[in-house]
Amino acid sequence: MPGQSMTLSQSQRLQMVLAPQLRQSLEMLQLPILELRTLIRQELEKNATIEEAPSETPKIEIEPGTGEAEDKSELDFKDDFEALARLDDEWRNYFFQEEATRRYTPGDAEKRQFFLDSLPQKESLQEHLMNQLELAGLSETDRQIGELIVGSIDDDGYVTSPIAELAQNAGFDEVHVADVLTIVQDFNPTGVGSRDLSQCLMTQLSRLGKTDTLAFAIVRDHLKQLGAHKLQDIAHALHVTPEEVQLAAELVGTLEPKPGRAYDTDVATYVLPEIVVRKVEGEYVVILNDDQLPHIRISNHYRKLMRNKATTSEVKNYILQNVR
Repeated sequence: MPGQSMTLSQSQRLQMVLAPQLRQSLEMLQLPILELRTLIRQELEKNATIEEAPSETPKIEIEPGTGEAEDKSELDFKDDFEALARLDDEWRNYFFQEEATRRYTPGDAEKRQFFLDSLPQKESLQEHLMNQLELAGLSETDRQIGELIVGSIDDDGYVTSPIAELAQNAGFDEVHVADVLTIVQDFNPTGVGSRDLSQCLMTQLSRLGKTDTLAFAIVRDHLKQLGAHKLQDIAHALHVTPEEVQLAAELVGTLEPKPGRAYDTDVATYVLPEIVVRKVEGEYVVILNDDQLPHIRISNHYRKLMRNKATTSEVKNYILQNVR
């Protein structure tokens, strides 16, 4: 059509493109030490050219040349070794410079506090029971008694205070308090609100439909003997064989003696520290904790294959690809 034409033009623009090696390095730097250790272990399993070395062995070993003429694959192989050996120092210097120029701002403090506030909090046993109490459809008086009972349940899930004492301190009838306690004992987890271990285990067996079993009779009448492993005495008292008592004991062993344990908010969480601060010659020094990371090196077997003139080019290319 008139007035239209096609022309060619050149233009320049800047565009940042992350190389695959740089992208991989950034991803690995963000990993916690436990995940990084898992990643290295996975690489050890699938990459035949690397192997784990003793902790005192340098992570990158480069053997001196033999002085013989080397082909291009062997030269490339040594170049890859040298590149691997420089990576740690280059990244370490880079991040030292970043930390030296970076300043901790109020915005960083707010971001850190936001992350801390966003951490999910584990539900406590009392909170779990109170939620069920609200859904139980009790009267106002029964709900108040239920709150009193829930407040007296310890972290293991047991009511430690006598019913008479609870009723007297709160001004309620003892029989009324006992009735509400029966309701609370139907809550989850099974066995919560029990007065002792025997009642707790019997409640769990009852929920499993095993009230007419030998295990139930042992828990009800011979729990102390079971704890002392006096299986022969139990068998004699109940007129059964020791083998039957042993099978019943195995069933009892599957029960939970502390029903509140699943809601323990003080369970210790074990982590590996990323860094260690030590006092060296009167100054505190921050040291990267990499003792838990596997030390890796190129397999000696594949290095010998690279030097062997009889090794085919396909094998050498395979080794080079895995090293890179």
